[in-house]
Amino acid sequence: MTDTSTPSAAPDRSASFPTRTRPVRLAPADVLRLGLLGIHTRKMRAALSALGISIGIATMIIVTGIPASSQQAVLDQLSALGTNMLRAQPIPDQDPPMLLPAESVGMASRIGPVTRASAVANTHAVVRRSDLVNPNDSSGLSVLASRTDLLEAVNGRVRSGQFLDPSTEEFPTAVLGYLAASRLGITTLVPGQPPPQINIDDHWFTVIGILDPLPLATDLERSVLVGWDAAGTVLGFDGHPTVIYVQAREDALEDVRAVLPAALNPQLPGLVQVSRPSDALAAKRVTESTLSALFVGLAGVALLVGGIGVANTMFISVLERRREIGLRRALGANRGQIRGQFLTESVLLSTLGGVAGTVLGVLTTIGYASYQGWPPVIPVLAVAGGIGGALLVGVVAGVYPAIRASRLTPTEALATV
Repeated sequence: MTDTSTPSAAPDRSASFPTRTRPVRLAPADVLRLGLLGIHTRKMRAALSALGISIGIATMIIVTGIPASSQQAVLDQLSALGTNMLRAQPIPDQDPPMLLPAESVGMASRIGPVTRASAVANTHAVVRRSDLVNPNDSSGLSVLASRTDLLEAVNGRVRSGQFLDPSTEEFPTAVLGYLAASRLGITTLVPGQPPPQINIDDHWFTVIGILDPLPLATDLERSVLVGWDAAGTVLGFDGHPTVIYVQAREDALEDVRAVLPAALNPQLPGLVQVSRPSDALAAKRVTESTLSALFVGLAGVALLVGGIGVANTMFISVLERRREIGLRRALGANRGQIRGQFLTESVLLSTLGGVAGTVLGVLTTIGYASYQGWPPVIPVLAVAGGIGGALLVGVVAGVYPAIRASRLTPTEALATV
C-alpha cells in the first residue's frame, strides 16, 4: 500500500538563531542634517553661540589688520626717507684727490640688487643772488652738476616748479635745494610770472624748481643743482661724479654696500667710502619684528576666548539635551552617531561664526584704515586663520561634549523624563 501522506516539513533551524541587527550607517549628508537640526530648533542659542566665536574671529582680524595697516603706513613713511639708499664718494682730503670714473653710474647700475643709481658732481662754482653781490660770498652753497634721475634716487620731491629733465639739462637752468632757496631769497615760483635768475660764476641761470627737504640727503638741501650737460658747457665741468646715490633691495643692502667700492673703482676700492644703511632702515626692521610678534599674541588670545565660548556652549547643550540623547539611543543610535551629531553641530556653529566674524573683521579694518588715511592691509594668514581657526576650534571644543554625550546610556539619559 502506497503511502500518500506528505512528508513532514524539515524543522526551521533558523528560528532558533535570531539574526543580529546591524546599526544603520548614516551618510555624511544625514550627519550634516542632524547637526543643522540642532541649530535650527534652537535658533537663539545657536545665534548667541555663533556670535561668541564671530566676536573672537573678528577680534583676531581687527587686532591684526588695523595694526598691520598702521605698520604699513609707518613703513611707507620710513621707506620714503630712503631706507634703501647708499651714498658713495671718494675719501676726502686725498692728495692728489681721487676721481671716480665718468662711467661710475653705469658701473653701479650693473650690480644685481641695485634698482636705481644717479650722481652729482661738485663744480666748485660760486653762486650769487645777483652780480652785485661780493664775488667771494657764496652763502655756503654748493653748485652741483646733477643727472636728471637724481630726484628718484634720493626720494626727493619738488616743492615748486619742476626738476631738470632732458629738455632743460642742456640749458643754463637751476633747481634749488630747500635751504639754498631760503638763503637766496627765492622761496616759491609763481606760474605765469618770469622765473628768477641767479648768477653762477658770472653766468646767469634761470631757476626752474625748488625742492622739499631731504632728510637723508641734507647736502643737497644746501646745493644749487644744474644740468649735467650745462655744467660741462657753461661751467667747465670735467664729467667726473663726486657722489653716487644708489638704491637697492633692502634685503641685499649690506651686500651691495660691500661690493660697491670695487664696482666704482676696481683699481683702488679702498679709497671709496660708502655710507652705512640709515638708522631709518634699522627702525623699520625693528618695527616689523616687534609688531609681528605682538599681532601673533593678540590673535592667539582672541581665538582662545572664542574657543572657550564654543566649548562651554556645547557642554551646556549636552546637559540640556539628555532626553533627546536617551531617546535616540533607545531607538538604536550607537555612540559613534551621537558623537558625530554633536561634533558636527559644534563645527557648524564655529564655521558660521568664523565666516561672519571674518567678514565683520575685514569690513571694520578697511573702514578704520580708510578713516585714518592708512593703506588697508588685511593679512592673508589672518583671513585664512579666521575660517580655518574656526573649524579647528569647533573640532576641539566639540570633542569632549560629543564624547560625554555618546557615553550616556538610554536609561541614564531618560532618567530625567
